[in-house]
Amino acid sequence: MIKGTTKLLGVIGYPIAHSLSPAMHNAAISHLGVDFVYLAFPVKAEDLKTAIAGFSAIELRGFSITIPHKQAILPLLAEISPIARAIGAVNTVYMTDKGWCGTNTDAEGFLAPLQTLTPPTPPYQGGAKFDWTQKVAVILGNGGAARAVVAGCLQLGCAQIHVVGRSEKKLTEFRESWVNSPLPAENLQVHTWDNLSTLISQADLLVNTTPVGMYPHGEKSVVDARTIDRISPGAIAYDLIYNPSPTQFLKDARARGTIAIDGLEMLVQQGAAALKIWLDRESVPVDIMRQALRQHLGLE
Repeated sequence: MIKGTTKLLGVIGYPIAHSLSPAMHNAAISHLGVDFVYLAFPVKAEDLKTAIAGFSAIELRGFSITIPHKQAILPLLAEISPIARAIGAVNTVYMTDKGWCGTNTDAEGFLAPLQTLTPPTPPYQGGAKFDWTQKVAVILGNGGAARAVVAGCLQLGCAQIHVVGRSEKKLTEFRESWVNSPLPAENLQVHTWDNLSTLISQADLLVNTTPVGMYPHGEKSVVDARTIDRISPGAIAYDLIYNPSPTQFLKDARARGTIAIDGLEMLVQQGAAALKIWLDRESVPVDIMRQALRQHLGLE
């Protein structure tokens, strides 16, 4: 029940109507019985500064950030966490005595399903874990989401990290932005899209961070059929998109024998990490959040 005392949380982006975050967070809030509500706020790029000032005025407790604001919000914050500085993007904002503070829970969310994976058997023994120090990661896209994935791959200790994009200029800027990063990135390389066919055959982990294939364009794939044929069976294909589930990219990759991971678990885990911050709790009901998303997507 929403009352006069109910405290506000939310998510900003443009467009934002497709966001599943309200369903996920409000399910957890209801389960916990706390006096909060989580809303979606459509905020255009040119209105970001005004919106942040308005949030302060109405004493919003915190909010999530999605496209196109993850990097644009940085100069509007009083404080930025080390992981957000390393990534160069913020996805979670919370209020402190200093003002709005930003952090990034995307890397944590991205890593969660990878850290629980076990290699297929045989030849591995039950309970074995992937040795990421021997793995090659290929990341499609070079925006804010790609930065979180790079940070995650660096934390995993991947042997090689390759980022693929359309613009040589933006790729060069992407690579140079990691030079003085808190996370060492000596094994990061950037490539234009015409190198993907060669790179994909080397990939142990192939991650789509672009919006290609997102609802309502679920018939599209970020990788054409001829190129995806080159992926190694047993590789991991990971799409940050969670609607539709699975995407065409994951369908095609799975048909070639890969392990397929969609963005649903990343969404759940990054959201849970944010909710812990806003509610100042050690734990939140992750299972409830996951179930709410699956029901919303018609997967239950």
